[in-house]
Amino acid sequence: MKALQIIRAAEKVLTDKFLELEDTAYVNQLKVLEAFQNHRVREYHFYTSSGYGYDDAGRAALEDIYAQVFSAEDSIVRPQIVSGTHAIAACLFGLLKPGDELLSLTGRPYDTLSGIINDLPGSLVSKKIRYKEIELDADGKPDSEQIKNSISSSTSMVFIQRSRGYSARPALTVEEIENLSQTVKGVNSNIIIFVDNCYGEFVQEREPLKAGADLIAGSLIKNPGGGLAPAGGYICGTRDLVEQISWYLTAPGLGKKLGASLSDKRWFYQGLFMAPHTVLQALKGAVLLAYLLEQYGYKVSPLWNEKRGDIVQAVKFADAGQVLKFCQIVQQSSPVDSDVKLEYGDLPGYTDKIAMAAGTFVQGSSIELSCDAPMRRPYCAYLQGGLTYEHIRYVAEQVLRCIIDNNQL
Repeated sequence: MKALQIIRAAEKVLTDKFLELEDTAYVNQLKVLEAFQNHRVREYHFYTSSGYGYDDAGRAALEDIYAQVFSAEDSIVRPQIVSGTHAIAACLFGLLKPGDELLSLTGRPYDTLSGIINDLPGSLVSKKIRYKEIELDADGKPDSEQIKNSISSSTSMVFIQRSRGYSARPALTVEEIENLSQTVKGVNSNIIIFVDNCYGEFVQEREPLKAGADLIAGSLIKNPGGGLAPAGGYICGTRDLVEQISWYLTAPGLGKKLGASLSDKRWFYQGLFMAPHTVLQALKGAVLLAYLLEQYGYKVSPLWNEKRGDIVQAVKFADAGQVLKFCQIVQQSSPVDSDVKLEYGDLPGYTDKIAMAAGTFVQGSSIELSCDAPMRRPYCAYLQGGLTYEHIRYVAEQVLRCIIDNNQL
């Protein structure tokens, strides 16, 4: 009971912050609703298709809706895109050619991207595409001066990872992405600005394409799927870039015109409609946990009152055992696989062993409440998602009880 009383007191302190998040969610909800209405969504748009998927009206309308919501000229939204990493890889391989240079403005990319860039057979580097990355400054922010000095005549694309990944640096806000875009375009307006938008959708009122980016990509089992999409990914951007990428995904000349929708598209439509509200639940829960853990001396990032660029909440611990214990609380508080005992294990695409609490309805869905961590220093757990605030509140109660009873996790 004491833990719940502490939470209720915290919620009173957080009232204004919650109202701020609710205002953003309302703006985004209206944006999505308007797109649905403009494209006259009907029940037949939800139907499946087979074979080549020619003339799939529901697929076309969904892609038009995504384009409008994310301020793009065109988009690709497909269940055949297996992850955010796959969507990003399609953009890189579809647009870059031998002799081009890819410049990462946000340091080393997320673990699963390293292999496709320079570590594995068939990587970009193996195809004679150059790659450079710019170290972040002392505050974990992109270094504008170093960026200006690093752009060369070979630089054809810059890569910006919006979310923190498994790193201590903060997620980027749309305003920071806008500043980076202006810096790059000021040197060479022809450079493609590509943003990994995973975990960032609907966190703010604007998306990166509205702030100068040319291309974004992400996963449907993160924010924009609203917890309902069973799989898939999206790519949004200028019409010419999206067309080139679509040729890589299928074949030159075929592009977006093919691709059967084997599953009920209602999950994708309704998931997108629910997404602003679902992201709100995740953000409110992250703020609550950050506030509570700060009160007990834990280092969290972002702080509860900091501006957020994504839904991820990082919590730093003393060792790998404490991280695993925190993840275990999330797992045992889940609606699915609540009795599973977690261990650090090997996962495809990761060099370190990973602990992953994911008692989710959709396997690996990180818009549902989940928590994962690599077995490396600094020992941080990365919590994200939550379909309902009440679920995250329950997890916060279990965490508090553990702290109160044991003086630590």
